[in-house]
Amino acid sequence: MSKLTGKVAIVTGASKGIGAAIAKAYAAEGASVVVNYASSKEGADKVVAAITAAGGKAVAVGGDVSKAAEVQGIIDAAVKNYGKIDILVNNSGVYGFSTIEEVTEESFHKHFNINVLGLLLTTQAAAKHISAGGSIINIGSVISRLNPAGTVIYTATKGAVDSITAVLAKELGPRKIRVNSINPGLVETEGTHTAGVMKSDFETGMVAQTPLGRVGAPDDIAKVAVFLASDDSGWVTGELVGVGGGL
Repeated sequence: MSKLTGKVAIVTGASKGIGAAIAKAYAAEGASVVVNYASSKEGADKVVAAITAAGGKAVAVGGDVSKAAEVQGIIDAAVKNYGKIDILVNNSGVYGFSTIEEVTEESFHKHFNINVLGLLLTTQAAAKHISAGGSIINIGSVISRLNPAGTVIYTATKGAVDSITAVLAKELGPRKIRVNSINPGLVETEGTHTAGVMKSDFETGMVAQTPLGRVGAPDDIAKVAVFLASDDSGWVTGELVGVGGGL
């Protein structure tokens, strides 16, 4: 039997990149998946089409995770379509790099509203429906350990995700809900191409620091996300799982 048969999963920010790969991997393992998107309905619909074409179950649901009312809509859609929630992946995120001289109120609030507040609001709403055996997976970053110059706001948000993961594992542990974080290294996605990271000096430097000598692929992250969602990780909570080729 597949590892996630009978489970219901919400994956935020799943219209592309890491989120899309996780949604597809969950469906392939038997889960019914809510594919959340904030702006790219077209991308989310493509992910759902790919899942259903392979015999899986999925529905696309729009919603900005930084807004409580829209978060509630995502949760309501999951319960309406599938009757419950077993797995939540807090993948929605934005990133932009800036030095301390370049910090602005707008940039700060954009990053923290989505990367941190969005995670909290979605977890708060979903946890009301997740029962014993459930799994919450946050998507952090190895950047919270590397702390490179010129990334102060983004790195701060991912440091917050690390701490939130540890706190919520303790809060939700008595309810037998596990909370872990996957902290990827540099992963090649539509986003990293759009941001100009790929084929740049930044990519070259990151690969040079990576013992396994390559950039990651979304599937590298999705495989670990399947493990953390499944009963195989039933004794794992409060962990920051680095998936970055040793970076």
